[in-house]
Amino acid sequence: MTASQLRVRVSRAVPRGLSRTGPVLFSYGFRPFFLGAGLWAIVAMALWIAAITGRIELAGAYGAPNWHAHEMLFGFASAVLAGFLLTAVPNWTGRLPVSGWPLGGLFALWCAGRIALLTTDLVGVIPAAGVDALFLPALLAICTREVVAGRKWKDMKVLGALLALAIANSFFHAAAIDDGHNHAAMRLAVAAYVVLVMIVGGRIVPSFTRNWLNKFGRTDFPVPYNRYDSVAILAGAGAFAAWTASPGHAATAAVAIVAAVLHAIRLYRWRGWAVMPEKLLVVLHVAYAFIPLGLLAIGLSALGLLEERSVLHLLSVGAIACMMLAVMTRASLGHTGRALSASRLTVTAYAALILCALVRPLGEILPDANTQIYAAAGLLWIAAFGLFCFEYAPILARNRRASL
Repeated sequence: MTASQLRVRVSRAVPRGLSRTGPVLFSYGFRPFFLGAGLWAIVAMALWIAAITGRIELAGAYGAPNWHAHEMLFGFASAVLAGFLLTAVPNWTGRLPVSGWPLGGLFALWCAGRIALLTTDLVGVIPAAGVDALFLPALLAICTREVVAGRKWKDMKVLGALLALAIANSFFHAAAIDDGHNHAAMRLAVAAYVVLVMIVGGRIVPSFTRNWLNKFGRTDFPVPYNRYDSVAILAGAGAFAAWTASPGHAATAAVAIVAAVLHAIRLYRWRGWAVMPEKLLVVLHVAYAFIPLGLLAIGLSALGLLEERSVLHLLSVGAIACMMLAVMTRASLGHTGRALSASRLTVTAYAALILCALVRPLGEILPDANTQIYAAAGLLWIAAFGLFCFEYAPILARNRRASL
């Protein structure tokens, strides 16, 4: 069989393109996954608060703390990543997006993982972990097919981060099955997400900033991508690799602090203050600011001056979740033909999540007040994604303009 015949068979086996006949929810990748992520962010946090306050038992033999960590990193965050990649990769490659029943099947696989890990006492820990572990490899296979078919070799680094997430998820499950908690797997997952923000954020933040400034006839544009950005990304990736492997080593502190300075300068070069009137853009710059802040926190943690859990929460809520909420709102508006401007509800959601990112790490710094801090952070998280779902669920589920 020739290569061209094989490509034809694969294309026929997995339908692609914008679905115009089925539910609007499955007409484009961002729709089900952004909505699912927003709803799950609320439900998962509410269940976790109920568990830590003694109102319910959660996740059975898998363990409530393991379940909470997993569902934030590999449940909620993986859904947002899927929605972004299934929307962005077709733009990068020039190929039609996956939609219709293949998209519905992938979303059902993600949902199956959420249900399985909540019902481990019924289905067993190993089968539940096995079901959940299918989603990220499936997403990786789809994205790899599209990148290779589109010959966009420079985007292979994005696939590398996705592979790291799939590996981290498997290691996390293995530790939970053995009644343990794999901190290295958590660090690897956080590192993979943040490196993705470094790579993709380096495309979208200065690009969107430049477009907005150009619309008003201004020329004070961000510095274009150049060798400095490559050095900053490599330094950041190196710092996160060191943190994943050896979080308490002095060398980790050194490389993390150097990388923090490089990324602070990188952010400065994007001139975020110039877009202050448009909060839909400002939030992208604020979310990216948590990368140098998080790298500084890694350095302090390696020197014994900060708890690792504070670092994890600063990065996972600040750099990852804030950037994800920013992308979810912008993409939902842009891909449904709406004006790219943040409403008051959207701005309030941003503010709640940014406050959550700043408040939650204080739980380890101020242990006497950790109960109140945890409660405040949890409520801020629920408020942020509750506002997102209230405003964007109708856009994602009922409007078909993205299919035109």
